[in-house]
Amino acid sequence: MRNRTLSKIGTQLLRLRHDSSQSSQDREAPADHGLDHRQVAEFLAGTLDAEGEAALAHQVARLLPFHWTLPTRVAQAMSQITDHFGDQRELMAWLDRHPGLPRLVARLYVFMGLLDRYSAVPAVVTAMREYRERTPYPPGLEPYLVPATDDDTLAGIAFKIEKLLGEDQPREAAELALATAAWLEQIAPRVRELSPEIGDLDELMGQARQDIRAAAADI
Repeated sequence: MRNRTLSKIGTQLLRLRHDSSQSSQDREAPADHGLDHRQVAEFLAGTLDAEGEAALAHQVARLLPFHWTLPTRVAQAMSQITDHFGDQRELMAWLDRHPGLPRLVARLYVFMGLLDRYSAVPAVVTAMREYRERTPYPPGLEPYLVPATDDDTLAGIAFKIEKLLGEDQPREAAELALATAAWLEQIAPRVRELSPEIGDLDELMGQARQDIRAAAADI
């Protein structure tokens, strides 16, 4: 995703997943999800080769949906990797440089950050509710939405995207994100009518769709 979008969300990406109304606290990483600690040490020392770095990025991407429940040693290594970059935004930028699952996961976490950011914005909630009075279930979202529309609707979708990633269903996670972005892009003009200061929602959603679709093509 473009650095402009990454910088808008800043370091809130994973923190917002922690603070959302739903979380992955009850979800543990499968036994085959882990880190090669030799690769971690070499990466932190600056001696890991390109092939090893790509492998490490894949490992990190697979573990992110379980960030609440990682074993102590793995959690410490993940923190060391994040600290190596300085913050979570730069961690996502690093993942984005590796095609395949790492890039898709990075762009989906950026998108989840956007969903958490807009979830409780009154103009967005009102525009979503008005849309659903005409069309109860936007295309692609019927399996994921409950009838009521409230402050938790978008945060709930973000949780479901993360859950699909944790279930090794990255394509399904991307499809859900694309359907959600398309919906928000549709309601963006109404959001702007209700709150003119929210002027970039359609641009953000259009860019998100483009970037997620491009990343998913490599999966």
